[in-house]
Amino acid sequence: MTTRSSGRHKVLIIDDEPQIRRLIHAALTRADHATVEAANAREALDKLREERPDICLLDLGLPDRDGLELVPLIKRDSDASLIVISARDATEQKVAALDLGADDYLTKPFDTDEMLARVRVALRNRMTKDGGVSMVRAGDVAIDLMARIVTRGGQEVHLTPKEYGVLAQLAKYPGRVITHQQIMAQVWPNEHAHHVEYLRVLVRTLRQKLEDDPQRPRIIANELGIGYRLKEADGA
Repeated sequence: MTTRSSGRHKVLIIDDEPQIRRLIHAALTRADHATVEAANAREALDKLREERPDICLLDLGLPDRDGLELVPLIKRDSDASLIVISARDATEQKVAALDLGADDYLTKPFDTDEMLARVRVALRNRMTKDGGVSMVRAGDVAIDLMARIVTRGGQEVHLTPKEYGVLAQLAKYPGRVITHQQIMAQVWPNEHAHHVEYLRVLVRTLRQKLEDDPQRPRIIANELGIGYRLKEADGA
């Protein structure tokens, strides 16, 4: 029996209707996504900063602020993909949301399968923008950034959320050097003091799980004093 790696895509659900949040939460959970919920604009902006979601699902009819006002704020303060889910079906509303920076627009009532399909598309777009990729192979290790699954020699490898977070940062840009600070800012976003030693410990455990010889790593390369690089093939 294989075990899915612990890191999951995080989705922020912003809707003032509890039954809609429950519906979306249930569908996303079945698809193995993690969810965070907000019932108004203030909560949404707080959760955006605290939780750093991959995707935001935004209802426009919020009690304390028009959802359209949140669109540029979300895009300014995060790199999350933004899908508007709203009962407003007028073309001018859709155009306004998209022009303000929304990545997609889904009209209520909606089918949860269609919603999940839109989420998958948004995640694929996140992986490919700025040169990122969704599937990476390094030796006999395969990293599926969409499904957050890591295999070695065809067997799934269990990683803790932090271990996966470090590996994912390297896998998004294989062959490039990712600095210590860049990795730590993503994996420990709420830590005021980032300690490189924490990162070194995680890299050592990753090498134990992924390398044939952790003392002579051929997958996760060290760039002395700078950071790490994922080598896509031997000798890369």
